[in-house]
Order: sequence, then C-alpha cells, then structure tokens
Amino acid sequence: MSTASSTGETELKHSVEMFKKYRNLLQELTRKNIRLKYRNSWLGIFWSFLQPLLNMTVLSIVFGGLFGKHSEYIICYPVFLFTGRLLYDFFNTATKQAMTSFRRNAAIIKKVYVPKYMYPLSSIFSCFVTFAISILCYITVWIFFKLTGISGGANLTVNWHVILFFVPMLLILIFSTGVGLILSVLCVYFRDIEYIWDVFTRLLFYMVPILYPIQNINKDGDRNWIIYVIKLNPLYSMIELFRQSVLYGIDLSWKLLLYASVVSLATLGVGILIFNWKSDDIIYHL
Repeated sequence: MSTASSTGETELKHSVEMFKKYRNLLQELTRKNIRLKYRNSWLGIFWSFLQPLLNMTVLSIVFGGLFGKHSEYIICYPVFLFTGRLLYDFFNTATKQAMTSFRRNAAIIKKVYVPKYMYPLSSIFSCFVTFAISILCYITVWIFFKLTGISGGANLTVNWHVILFFVPMLLILIFSTGVGLILSVLCVYFRDIEYIWDVFTRLLFYMVPILYPIQNINKDGDRNWIIYVIKLNPLYSMIELFRQSVLYGIDLSWKLLLYASVVSLATLGVGILIFNWKSDDIIYHL
C-alpha cells in the first residue's frame, strides 16, 4: 500500500516538474496557434472580436422573431443569444482543435520529444484566448443595447454578481480540456471520430438553450423528457451560470454549480487517465 502510494507521488512529482520545464513551450505553441489561425487575414486577431458579433447579428435576425418576442424569460434577445453562443463556440472550437492537434503536429512529434499533452493543451488555450477577446465584444454589445434600448435593452442591468462570470468560464475550460484530451487520443486511432463529433456538436447547438430559454419547452405530455436531457448536459449548467452572473444579475444556482463542477473535474480526470494510458502509443499510429 505504501509502495503504491509512494509510486503515485513520484509520478505526480515528475509530471509537475515536466510541466514546469516545458511551460514556456506551451506558451509558444499557444501563440503559434493564434498566429496561424489569422495568418494571411487582413483583420487578423480582430476577427476574434468581429466574428461573434456577426454570428449574433445573423442569428438574431433569423430567430429573433421566433423566440425573442413576447417572452418573459428573455432580457434583450441578442444579448441573451450572445451569452449562450460565446460558451458554445469556445467548447466547439476548443474540442475540435484539440482533437486534430496530433495530426496537425505529426511531423514535429515524430522528430522532437515533447510531452504530448502540450499539443492539445496549446490548442485549447489558444481558443480560450480568443474566447477572452470575445468577452470584450460581449461588453460592447451589452453597452450598445443598454444605451439604445433596442430589443428590450433598457431592461439590462448590472450588479456585483457580474464578477462571478469567471466561474463558468473556468468550468468550461476544465470540461473542454477533459473532452479535448479524450478526443485527441480517439482521433488518432479512429479518424471517423472527427466527422461524428462535427455532427454531434451541430446537434448540441440546438439541444442546449442557446437560441431559446428552456422555459419555452412545453413541460406537459411527452416533451417533459427533453427538459431532463437538456439539464443533464453540463453545457446547459455552464451557460445558465454564465447568464445568471452577466445577464440576470442573480446568485449562482448551487445545484448547477455543483453539478457542473463535478462533471468538469470528472471529465478532466477521465481525460488524463485515457491520455496517460495511450500517449506512448500515439506516435505509432500517426
């Protein structure tokens, strides 16, 4: 028992030392991913600001008349839509980038030894930087609708709860890291995972209350099961927590917070276990 415990502590200490040793490389890989994303683009990283704004505008025009009018559960539909879309876009992009990170860096992996988790981690962190920049876009949009009063923007308020916005951001970063580690390994062995995940995330966009409030779903009859399926999705909890802090200005639901925290940490733990189990064999399948 003591031997196993000692071995585990030794492995953990070694992992921490290796991470410290290569942390500068992680920063450089993250910067490289950001630069490559906007390479040969006239606007460059400004697209991190402009793209979510354009997406919000298009979706608001298309779905605003269907979900945004005469709903007591929505405060300013464009801002409501933006809050959900921000977190979903980060999860979607981060997991897809992590999933293909080994294939994109196969030439380097075969020639130079680097802890292999650096590649999916750098992909996720670069997406998180873009996500953080998009928050500036959200603030701009919030101020615009508040000042103009368009689409019920006059009802937008801000209080001290807004400082809790980092909680769901941290949770979705942890959750995305766990999912990304799992997908990065699976994609090496099963290339079809990339296409399956693309279809799944498209379905996920409509199954999570991004375009509509969950209260709009009829709770009577055979639709009641849909609500339970949506609430089981950790993304729902994280998006709702984000809206509670920045949109509704209310206390974070401890039930949603507990569920999202447990699922995020559990997913990260599973991702680390699977990655450590198969990381040494990855090079033989690239």
